[in-house]
Amino acid sequence: MYIQFRNLFYLFILCVGIASCSGFEKIRKSSDVNQKLTKANEYYEKKDYGHANILYKELMPIMKSTRNYEALFYKYSYTYYYMKDYVMASYYFKDFVEYFPTSANAEECEFMSAVCLFKFAPKYSLDQSNTVKAADALRNYILKYPSSTRVEEARKYINESQEKLERKQADAAKLYYNIGQYQAAMVTYKAIMRNFPETKNADEYLYMIMRAMYKYARMSVQDKQEERYASALSAYRELKDTYPGSKYLPEAEKIYTETDNNIKKLRNEHK
Repeated sequence: MYIQFRNLFYLFILCVGIASCSGFEKIRKSSDVNQKLTKANEYYEKKDYGHANILYKELMPIMKSTRNYEALFYKYSYTYYYMKDYVMASYYFKDFVEYFPTSANAEECEFMSAVCLFKFAPKYSLDQSNTVKAADALRNYILKYPSSTRVEEARKYINESQEKLERKQADAAKLYYNIGQYQAAMVTYKAIMRNFPETKNADEYLYMIMRAMYKYARMSVQDKQEERYASALSAYRELKDTYPGSKYLPEAEKIYTETDNNIKKLRNEHK
């Protein structure tokens, strides 16, 4: 009995699906533009963005220059956003702004175009070209609309973008250190501190600069060692003076002691 009921239920669902598709195709093939627009808007309101998108796409060239074109264009852009096709959404939001620069929705669409770039950007370990583009677009938005209610949200996305870019560079610096490329690690950590002056990880980067300098000095020819050990001591002093409560100080002090002893040993050998 249960199996028969289940089979009948599946058959019912299949019939409804076929009827639904059949009804959609009938609307799609209709030459009645107003009916097609009405149904597209109904799909949109029901959050059936796939069907709405198909109908809007077919109506876009037909309704160009009509009084309904702006609203159609606006909703068409959002269908891509809700379907998580952020590349197309960003493109159409930006296109909307260019086509309707004085629209009441222009500011929103410019913001959404940038947000879509942010959402399309991959995780931090992959190429971050879109993250850079998103951050630039969001900064431009803030400059253009400094009084917008969306400014705080735009800043949040910019901060998240900066964190991703910083993390990617930090991973590169760590990799250099782990494979023994200490000079490259040192240069990369310094670059991170220049590129992200407000970073929360500055004490960690200073500590890693000190470690890299110390190990780089140990690997150097004897004539270069004292100068490079001195650079490690300089990094330690900066860490201690700038971040006296850093959790990295105890380990840094051990390296400082070893570095200072090595300098004294070198000087004794040259007497």
